[in-house]
Amino acid sequence: MSLYRLLTAADRLLSFKSARAHCDIPCGIYDPAPALIASLSVIRMMDLIKELNAATDGSVDTLKLQRCVDLKEIEAEKVKAEVRIIWGDYFKANHIETYPEIHSLVHAIMATASKCKQGAAREDGEALLEKVNQFAEIFWKSKGIEPVSKKYPSPPGMSVIYPSL
Repeated sequence: MSLYRLLTAADRLLSFKSARAHCDIPCGIYDPAPALIASLSVIRMMDLIKELNAATDGSVDTLKLQRCVDLKEIEAEKVKAEVRIIWGDYFKANHIETYPEIHSLVHAIMATASKCKQGAAREDGEALLEKVNQFAEIFWKSKGIEPVSKKYPSPPGMSVIYPSL
């Protein structure tokens, strides 16, 4: 290839304004931990929303309430994004053969995260965490790593799946 053609091809490649990915190379670095932390954050925001709404003296801090609602929705969306990345980029045919339930589980996570965005019922947040824990368990088992359940040390203090390293 001539130097001119090479430089022209390079120029076309470098003319992109922006690109985002995790990561389409692929890097091979995947971990469900961000989805688990986001699930816990959804539950924590639901707890704070309930506390704020329970104010009996009529002194609801509407700014704080709005911030909790916003963060709950951001974290629920983060769950969806993190799970979608692992499901789409990491899980291959051999994994799906071993764990055929992964598709329906991912769909359930997406639907439950959406439900968490629509409301503030703690049981929806707990259901989301349960499903993401199931996803994390399958993920670690697919890597030949035994998962363990441990109580997370911060509020809401619920159990999450970790790799036994």
